[in-house]
Amino acid sequence: MHDLVPIVLFVCMFAAIFGIGYIRSRENMALIEKGINPRKNNGPRPYAYLKYALLLVGAGIGLLLAYLLDEQVLHHGDIIQKLNGQDIPFDTRNPVIYFALVGIFGGLGLFVSYRIEKKESLGKKDQNPE
Repeated sequence: MHDLVPIVLFVCMFAAIFGIGYIRSRENMALIEKGINPRKNNGPRPYAYLKYALLLVGAGIGLLLAYLLDEQVLHHGDIIQKLNGQDIPFDTRNPVIYFALVGIFGGLGLFVSYRIEKKESLGKKDQNPE
């Protein structure tokens, strides 16, 4: 039974990749039939790197803060747990806080990026009234 898991996983991944490619080619063909160039770029994206940078900085700050909270505030040492008469050290670390703070600060980084882009685009519209 466990021998089939890699095979099923491979088949599912192949089917997903094939399905995405098939849908994308169908969409491109529909655009070509309507006379639209499917490879047309929507213009320069000057803030793409800013978005990724702020996302990664936010995730890094979230990881650092989660580590500091886990080590200094929430981690009260190892607790010894009795199981079948034996003392077993029980780790009281909180892995959920790492995921939560990475998500929160990564989202905060994306929000800051959005605000910067919006501020710049409104500034450009004010300078170039058409």
